[in-house]
Amino acid sequence: MTDYTKIDFSALTAMSDDEVVTHSYVRDVPLSEGRTLALLTLDNGRDHTRPNTLGPATLIEYGKTLDTLAERAARGEIHAVAVTGKPFILAAGADLSKVSEIPSREVALRMGQLGHHVLGKLSELGVPSFAFVNGLALGGGVEIALHADYRTVDASVPAFALPEVFLGLIPGWGGATLLPNLIGIENALKVVVENPLKQNRMLKAQEVLDLGIADVMFPSVNYLEDSIRWADGVVSGRIKVKRPNEPGKVERLVKWDAAIGIARKMLQSRIGTVPRSPYVALDLLKAAKSGTRAEGFEREDAALADLIAGDQFHASVYAFNLVQKRAKRPAGAPDKALAKPVTKVGVLGAGYMASQFALLFLRRLQVPVVITDIDQARVDKGVASITGEVDKLLEKGRISPDEANRLKALVTGTTDKADFADCDWVIEAVFEELAIKQDVFAEVERYISPEAVLATNTSSLSVEQIGAKLQHPERVVGFHFFTPVAVMPLIEVVKTPATDDATLSTAMVTAAKLKKNAVITADTPGFVVNRLLAVLLGEAMRAVDEGTSFQTVDEAIAPLGLPMAPSALLDLVGLTVGAHVLDTHHAAFPDRFYRSENLHKLAEYGTLLEKDDKGRVKGFDKDALKIVSGGTNPSTAEDILVRLQDGLARETKLMLDDQVVAAAEDIDLCMILGAGFPFQMGGLTPYLDRVGASERVFGDTFHHPPVTGIDA
Repeated sequence: MTDYTKIDFSALTAMSDDEVVTHSYVRDVPLSEGRTLALLTLDNGRDHTRPNTLGPATLIEYGKTLDTLAERAARGEIHAVAVTGKPFILAAGADLSKVSEIPSREVALRMGQLGHHVLGKLSELGVPSFAFVNGLALGGGVEIALHADYRTVDASVPAFALPEVFLGLIPGWGGATLLPNLIGIENALKVVVENPLKQNRMLKAQEVLDLGIADVMFPSVNYLEDSIRWADGVVSGRIKVKRPNEPGKVERLVKWDAAIGIARKMLQSRIGTVPRSPYVALDLLKAAKSGTRAEGFEREDAALADLIAGDQFHASVYAFNLVQKRAKRPAGAPDKALAKPVTKVGVLGAGYMASQFALLFLRRLQVPVVITDIDQARVDKGVASITGEVDKLLEKGRISPDEANRLKALVTGTTDKADFADCDWVIEAVFEELAIKQDVFAEVERYISPEAVLATNTSSLSVEQIGAKLQHPERVVGFHFFTPVAVMPLIEVVKTPATDDATLSTAMVTAAKLKKNAVITADTPGFVVNRLLAVLLGEAMRAVDEGTSFQTVDEAIAPLGLPMAPSALLDLVGLTVGAHVLDTHHAAFPDRFYRSENLHKLAEYGTLLEKDDKGRVKGFDKDALKIVSGGTNPSTAEDILVRLQDGLARETKLMLDDQVVAAAEDIDLCMILGAGFPFQMGGLTPYLDRVGASERVFGDTFHHPPVTGIDA
């Protein structure tokens, strides 16, 4: 086994000149019966906007502090040690910007080894150790707590997570080894793999307790005092800690490998096999069922080094920075001060999408929402759908009974557009046909104020044409959601030549209040996401029409790592919608976008994938395959992928030349947030650079220098 005490970590400390050091401060706290607890507080000296992070200098100072405490424990001066953080923050893990600067696999290996060497000291003090999780805990912050013998959690902790898999890494400072042995394999799979891949879902304090990560939870008002009192009880023997989720022999012998096998199949069906980190995490979790901690930590060291040195992590950092920084400061957004207040929302339509919009505006803005449709029955059904969703949120404990009642009181339905008179924001969700959208806007314009914003959720029509017949076209803006509305984080905000700054600012501010990321695009067919997906669907259908099997097409496009294959995408959006998307783009750019007559025939037939009574896909419908048979020039998977890569590179370059968005980063942001392009690929444009498509199509790259990894 690796002897961490004999490793030279100077290559890491040489990189920490500008590190914001999180210091380790210790004070003694008296316990009962003359005992003493040493309370170690992590604090970087900054306000709450700068979380504690764990760089090399921080870790080395923390390790020396723990060494001193171990010496004091041996002398009988202290009887317990507890680690906590500055107000509202324990620690947010390693500084990603520093990790991404690591120059070699050897130095990357040292990063994992230093974390294990230092964090592991908390479990080797000779006295009981505690972690008081008083606030935000991510990555290495969680792993600090896992190395303690006992853990308490503040009831108000907003975010507790091991997000490493989301970023192309694994929990490499003990998390992949310690967590499954604390809470069981199925719970560990949820925290380490499943949650990161669900838009990086975080745990709340109650979940941390329920999973068995924390032994006890206390309210914020006296959290530290309660935690110290509880620790005193544990040290004195008055309190016995039971952990019902700790895995026993049966789980290790029977459930462990089975759970890993199920998780692997689920990953393969949901994300394909391109992203490396989820599968590396599975291997580590599987191996954690037996052997020593030291063996587990050594496996983590090697895995973390390989991933840090790999291309996918560096691509992930690029994508992470887009989402964390560029998305917060959208290119081309007018001054927020120009935004108009939104005190009431009107939704034109009462169907599925309209109800989803209404619920989102209701929950996020907490303002009155009125919906309308062509008859009272449809309106009543829409209102019932919205209130039903509110009831579901209440049942799940997501909202309180008071909030549920308040939300239901805020939503109303009407068939009289005059009831929209005091709306500041009106969004349409009617049939995707230009004349219908023009008519509903023209009708409602008669009642609303000239300043009220008119937003359209069109995915393919010209926003400018939708507002062409209005008296005030300057207040029309595209506001394109992605389904499912509550989950997908992107809104494409479409600016027409007539859209004024006050309207655009209102749209951007409203998107932020809805907790969505907004990217401003020009008014062009498909905007960004659908235009690029039309390239994908077009190449897929061209290959099928020429005689390639759907299965081969799906396999060909798998290396992109998209959440679903072309056949599944067509099944999700609907064959009719898919045909409409291709038709729209072919009409606008006939020389670049393919139109498939077979897709229209499939849409008329109505089915592509055969499913069982629970909606699970069994395979391709045999009659559907007959409809598209007859092609005599099938392509290989390699040829299809190259054609697709080149088509995406061409269309991306044209969008940038035509200033559809401000920069390549905005296209990447749209594809990550709107199409599920994986973080590990780093966005579309770095991928196209890496595979040579940019060079093949226009003799250059989108990025200078390219976004690559150490081993690329």
